[in-house]
Amino acid sequence: MKLKTNLIYSLSLLLTLYSCGIYTFTGGDTGNAKTIQIDYFPNNAPLVEPGLSQQFTQSLQDLFLRQTNLSLVNANGDLLFEGEITNYRVTPMTATADQTAAQSRLTVVVNVRFFNNLDEKKNFEKKFTHFYDFGGSEQLTGSLLESALEEIFERVTQDIFNASVANW
Repeated sequence: MKLKTNLIYSLSLLLTLYSCGIYTFTGGDTGNAKTIQIDYFPNNAPLVEPGLSQQFTQSLQDLFLRQTNLSLVNANGDLLFEGEITNYRVTPMTATADQTAAQSRLTVVVNVRFFNNLDEKKNFEKKFTHFYDFGGSEQLTGSLLESALEEIFERVTQDIFNASVANW
């Protein structure tokens, strides 16, 4: 009887540990990939914000390094991201009675090409976009600009992650 109990306990423990090894809290499925290459995303938008390209590229790299066990490489990555920032614009959203902007919106659009060199069926080219609303009387500089870009990049990079490795 004791042997049977130990056997059942051992099998249960083994199955529990094995199933936990498959699951990831981020939902990322990198398959057999070991390396990731994230190329610099140049700013090709008509309105150029200095440092935007570097900030976005760094945000995307940081997200993948935090949420996966992939190693970042400069060339020949199992997974490759390339693309460009295609739009950076500020538009008025609502107007006041005297025809001035009561609220404005910053929108950033990024075109991404993803190549999975281990499974080419997962390759794609897609545009990702997000926006940040702010008061029409506020200047989009300093800490307001930092907050806006942080929120936009957080959403856009998470959408890129989900489209490429989270299978959502």
